[in-house]
Amino acid sequence: MPNAAASPLEFRVLNEYQRGFPLCSAPFARMAQELGSTEAAVLAACARLQQEGRISRVGAVFAPRRIGASTLAALSVAPERLAEVAATVSQFPEVNHNYEREHHYNLWFVVTASSAQRLAHVLAEIEAQCQLPVLRLPLQEEYHIDLGFRLEHNGTCAPADAATPKPAHAPVNLANTVELDADEQALVNALQGGLPLVPQPYQQLARQMHWTEQRVLEQLASWLELGILKRFGIVVRHHELGYTANAMVVHDIPDALVSELGRQLGQHPGVTLCYRRPRVAPDWPYNLFCMVHGRDRNVVEQQIAELRARHALQDYPHAVLFSRTRYKQQGAYYANAAPADPQPNTLAA
Repeated sequence: MPNAAASPLEFRVLNEYQRGFPLCSAPFARMAQELGSTEAAVLAACARLQQEGRISRVGAVFAPRRIGASTLAALSVAPERLAEVAATVSQFPEVNHNYEREHHYNLWFVVTASSAQRLAHVLAEIEAQCQLPVLRLPLQEEYHIDLGFRLEHNGTCAPADAATPKPAHAPVNLANTVELDADEQALVNALQGGLPLVPQPYQQLARQMHWTEQRVLEQLASWLELGILKRFGIVVRHHELGYTANAMVVHDIPDALVSELGRQLGQHPGVTLCYRRPRVAPDWPYNLFCMVHGRDRNVVEQQIAELRARHALQDYPHAVLFSRTRYKQQGAYYANAAPADPQPNTLAA
């Protein structure tokens, strides 16, 4: 079990509905039918998992840079300033993840904004308020990105679709960014906090927006088909599920090889994220990134050793950046309003 207190129903809800959440008038009733349970029991399980923090929301995960603009960023912060600077960074609604990691670049965060102009403004504000230069590492090519986890009994996280080979992705092109109209942007904003946990959540969302339920369902289905939505389903919080160790593993791979190696790493069962980002001379020589999660540091270290051996990566420079403190973790927000961020959590080393 991902957590000793999780019931068999909760385990299946967590594992089976991170993607493919029903797009129908009564989704929890459909889940109950598929799980051999009742609608009331499924709703109660989802509410309990959300209250305990094991899921952050039920809803939309938008594909990177299909709407708005985003980047991974980092700061090199003196240890005595780390808490202060982390708090400054976390105050921006556009910052959805903010972690301390083991490296001289020790504060890592993701910024997602409604436009490239807003993204640039937020990064400039962070630099001005922290009085530190921001390392900007925008996505260049993705091999596996969605942070869906298949929860294993052996203490590891595998990609939630590990049994199904993932298609190769083309390099990210800003021309692929979709311009949403006002109605579509309103739906994005309404989805940011997740679906309400009620028997007919799409109907409630439709009333809020003065749409019909059918229009909401058709828009979500269209976004999934077009790849604007990466997935629609339960979004888990891996730390609360007991996967308290995670590392960002970075390699310096020759440009001629990075795409093929990235595709191979993206298929590896222990890799939950894999993508290419730019080198930034002279301080950041790495261009291939992947994330590995596990219940403890030893499990993650074993996964990384297996990963490097299986893909013959021993000859390439690399670094392993374990997370230490989680200052902020929430879904990407494309509007100004954002929920209160949680208190910092020190992660298992």
